[in-house]
Amino acid sequence: MSIHPPSPARVVLLCGPSGSGKSLVAARSGLPVLRLDDFYKEGDDPTLPVVEGSSDIDWDHPESWDADIAVEAIARLCASGSTPVPVYDLALSARTGEETLHIGRTPLFIAEGIFAAEIVGRCRERGLLADALCLTRGPVTTFRRRFLRDLREGRKSVPFLLRRGWRLMRAERSIVARQTTLGAHPCDRDEALGRLAAAAAGRRTPRQPVA
Repeated sequence: MSIHPPSPARVVLLCGPSGSGKSLVAARSGLPVLRLDDFYKEGDDPTLPVVEGSSDIDWDHPESWDADIAVEAIARLCASGSTPVPVYDLALSARTGEETLHIGRTPLFIAEGIFAAEIVGRCRERGLLADALCLTRGPVTTFRRRFLRDLREGRKSVPFLLRRGWRLMRAERSIVARQTTLGAHPCDRDEALGRLAAAAAGRRTPRQPVA
């Protein structure tokens, strides 16, 4: 009897505005998780964008994040079940080390982060994509959750968090619209969990539009 090698894993990209509950949904799914926030550029990187009319670094702009390294990590996880990933300290805006993520022989894992939609097309072209989801909760709810989380975790100074929170609350609808245009399906927590369960069981979800 011939033994066939296991099929490569595939990824569900989980995006949404900062504070929309991505980490919670990923944890509740029971699937292995790759944290895309660990692929931020470091604070002294000269290519970091700044908020227009301000000296603040724009950590919500895709150019603050290294998409190339993130895609390669996803590809290695799909192919081999493990990959080195940076350990990133958001408060320090710096990589503080490296660790190896192992997902074993699972057929499905989640890559979650605010920039996940930016790589939907690249993952689809490489045959890595199972689904792409954009969590939405409403600007006020997201603002409150994001501020309390960031304050509790000491991610940045309070004035910075307030400036960022106000800016993101006003921009939330356009953020969701952009992520949807890039190929992520907008949904609430319950629908996201349902689609994740369907993907894990090998059931097809509605086809995403090609960005």
